[in-house]
Amino acid sequence: MSDRKLTVGILFGGQSAEHEVSIQSARNIYNALNREKYRPALIYIDKQGRWLGLKIWPQTETDWHRGQSVVLLPGGGGQLLNLTAGTEQKLDVIFPVLHGPKGEDGTIQGLVKLAGAPLVGSGVLGSAVGMDKDVMKRLLNQAGLPVGQFLVYRRGEIIDGDEVVTKLGLPLFVKPANLGSSIGISKVKNKTALAAAAAEAFQYDEKILIEEFTAGREIECAILGNNQPQASMPGEIIVQDDFYSYDAKYVAKDGAVLVAPAKLDHETVEKIQALAIKIFQVLSAQGLARLDFFLQADGRILINEINTMPGFTAISMYPRLWAESGLKYPELVDRLIQLALERGC
Repeated sequence: MSDRKLTVGILFGGQSAEHEVSIQSARNIYNALNREKYRPALIYIDKQGRWLGLKIWPQTETDWHRGQSVVLLPGGGGQLLNLTAGTEQKLDVIFPVLHGPKGEDGTIQGLVKLAGAPLVGSGVLGSAVGMDKDVMKRLLNQAGLPVGQFLVYRRGEIIDGDEVVTKLGLPLFVKPANLGSSIGISKVKNKTALAAAAAEAFQYDEKILIEEFTAGREIECAILGNNQPQASMPGEIIVQDDFYSYDAKYVAKDGAVLVAPAKLDHETVEKIQALAIKIFQVLSAQGLARLDFFLQADGRILINEINTMPGFTAISMYPRLWAESGLKYPELVDRLIQLALERGC
């Protein structure tokens, strides 16, 4: 490899309800990028889906819209065309710091693959099945891995409250099938609240999940790697609110306490790490992922979900778990880029 700096295209923003979280994550990655090895190329996707190339991180609200229109060239080996200036820029690797639909669900991953550029994180398949909680849980079930009971409804289908409560009990959770950051999720404590919770979830997706309530500690584990993934030390989320909502994650100062590493015995740590790696492989994930579990009082572990592009905000668990496992933020970003380059296009 030559001594030249590699250009890293940082894709962020996007059209999902997690737009603001993506901006927070991308700013941290941008600041952590080793400038002796890498040159950042900022590509902001606004809420209308326009791609805007930015020379520096925006300092004011107006600066966000001063970017120049850019597009990836299919088959161009990472060529980014500046449609405003009529110039081209070679991207050596693309880091899609995007959360939710049209970013984490395989759409961007397919576009980058067509462009012929190395990509940080999972490809089309791993991203798609990881985003859709219904498909994800059915694949895990088929693999004999422990997930809680759930029901799936599509827009227009009748939800029989009596049937739901009989099968899943109370309380229960209602959530969009394809979203993250706890957006659109409701905890339902009585049957009469089910319809409003479903309506809220349907605002974000055509398909929703209704899941049984699982009592237990909320444990998370970070994965890093391609064909031979490694698991971090697990961490625990101790929620101060009714559940781990969007506000508890990103707004409320004391919404949740993040304990890293979690206070677990050695045997439980090994079980969680092994299960996290197994899930990562079953779902065809690559590069990175965060696995969320419920640890029940009797020691049983239930899988909640996988997040194939977890948050990189200042309080996010993924980078924090790796820091506790001996890999600091800048080194983590560097390793993710190297994993993308190793995998190639």
